[in-house]
Amino acid sequence: MPRKGMRSIFFKPSSSHHPPRHYSLPPPSPLRTFSDTLMDDNIHKAESLITKWDYNNNNNNSVSSRLSNSSSLFSGTRLDAKHYIDAVKGLQSAMKYLVAQDPSSAYLLRAQSLMQIAMKTLEREFHQILKANREYLDPETVSNRSETLSNRSSTDFGQNSFSDFDEIVSDDEFRLAGEGVADAERASMLAVNDLKAIADCMISTGYGRECVRIYVLVRKSIVDEALYNLGVEQLSFSRLQKMDWEVVELKIKHWLNAMKVAVGTLFNGERILCDSVFAATAPEKRIAESSFAEITRDGAMMLFGFPEMVAKCKKTPEKMFRTLDMYEAISENWQQIESIFSFESTAKVRTQAVTSLVKLGDAVRTMLSDFESAIQKEPCKTTIPGGGVHPITGYVLNYISLLADYSGVLVDIIADYPQSPMPESFYRSPIHEDSTSSSFSTVPSPAISERIAWLILVVLCKLDVKAERYKDVALSYLFLANNMHYVVEKVRKSNLGLLLGEEWMAKHEAKTKEYVAKYERVGWNSVLTSLPENPAAEISAEQAKACFVSFNTAFHEACKKQSGWVVPDPKLRDEIKVSIALKLVSKYGEFYDKNRVGSESAIRFLPDDIGNQLSDILYGIGESSSGSSHALTTSSSRRSNGSSR
Repeated sequence: MPRKGMRSIFFKPSSSHHPPRHYSLPPPSPLRTFSDTLMDDNIHKAESLITKWDYNNNNNNSVSSRLSNSSSLFSGTRLDAKHYIDAVKGLQSAMKYLVAQDPSSAYLLRAQSLMQIAMKTLEREFHQILKANREYLDPETVSNRSETLSNRSSTDFGQNSFSDFDEIVSDDEFRLAGEGVADAERASMLAVNDLKAIADCMISTGYGRECVRIYVLVRKSIVDEALYNLGVEQLSFSRLQKMDWEVVELKIKHWLNAMKVAVGTLFNGERILCDSVFAATAPEKRIAESSFAEITRDGAMMLFGFPEMVAKCKKTPEKMFRTLDMYEAISENWQQIESIFSFESTAKVRTQAVTSLVKLGDAVRTMLSDFESAIQKEPCKTTIPGGGVHPITGYVLNYISLLADYSGVLVDIIADYPQSPMPESFYRSPIHEDSTSSSFSTVPSPAISERIAWLILVVLCKLDVKAERYKDVALSYLFLANNMHYVVEKVRKSNLGLLLGEEWMAKHEAKTKEYVAKYERVGWNSVLTSLPENPAAEISAEQAKACFVSFNTAFHEACKKQSGWVVPDPKLRDEIKVSIALKLVSKYGEFYDKNRVGSESAIRFLPDDIGNQLSDILYGIGESSSGSSHALTTSSSRRSNGSSR
């Protein structure tokens, strides 16, 4: 029997689909050699088997019966298939010999006719195996089986391919050799082994093109159908940019899932299957490459081309995170993409994936710049009633905290991003190497930290300007305290804290306390100054009564006004009230104890009443004092004290 793996393509097959069945052969010559006789035997043996399984022979009742019973040459013990392949190889050897001896020989013409019949039979078998075993040749089964085989020892069945057998094997042989293998995986292995046997035979006899044509036709339809079911479709840029963002976002969600399945399973499985059917050695390696390229190129270009189109659409802040999702999906799968599409024939696919990655990165940088610009251009004319947290503070911090969750992706995107025009001391905070979290496996990138800190500084500067719109200076400080506190708490409770560090948080927490202290001093100064500087000093009864009256008026007005002010954070609100109460109760209590006798008619509040009166302030339920616009007289001093972030 000729050695398996012979790849000498020595004969161009006829284009006829129905070659003649019989030729008049010359009588045997008495001078024929042993080799002549051996080649004759090969031809007669091949003729017997090939005509037996000739699907195009309408007079072949045996085959017709088998076809009606959905039988196959490659079924059961596969003994017929093994003999058939051996006969074809013998026929190939005979043809090679006859070409060298007598190219015009009638034996050679007959051998040619038989070879064409055999190839038609093997084409049909190849197609039938591909179609009948679609369930067992799906990419997921192929990928899983390949992974299983790669983890098994050399004594187990298979290692890095579907079969270690050099010959066609039966169902029973596979079952014995692959004990512990699931039925679906065993069926997959058996089908691949059969396909490989046919492919080897057809390629070695010069019919590789016919084999590849069938393989590509069947497998490409499967890949295209799978991508369609995953939501991958052919879209034009003009159509995409006319879609509402909600529609585009839904398509991106489908794309993210498709990306995961296509790269991890679909394309990977097809690559493994191609390499298994067409052995990964020349010239079959080139056939495997070209087949895989034909099967996957169109689908892969659609898949990897979609992000580029999205990146070219109009950019708005809400598109940032889906853009980052797509960038992350390609970036995380890049090594596998590069490995799967490593052929020169699939270079276009790799290029498309890289192009999409670059365009997505450009889009993110543009949106970051637009986001910063939008903060700076936000109108400053309106104020928040009661000095609460401004919507821009909540929006920006929520947005930035989501950006922090993508810090690993942003590292690559903003590595060369221009830094802020201000001195680093305004926004830079050292990142300690002992900062750890489950969300960060490494120390955060300084570039990310500085960009985030700069964006926060931009919004804090905008809040400084907005604070100047309040008529009441105390309310402006309360507004700054509320917003700074919100910023610090948002940073502390998110990944922003890991990016900015403890030093940054401590620095800005101190600014919150500074704003609170200024609010207390300005907002309650009239109440505290209504009493003598030294509340224990000796004064006349009339002076004491006048002080009590002044305190009553000032305290009542302050409580009434500040009942319309608000501190949304309960903890901060309680801390402020306790601080105010301590100051007032301490001074008023001492003055009350010293001067209550003789001043009963002027006394409106007992020391214990102070805390009760303060309980109604800073809830934003009383009279509001937001005020319209005029510049604060102390704005320059406040800005000089509060500009350093």
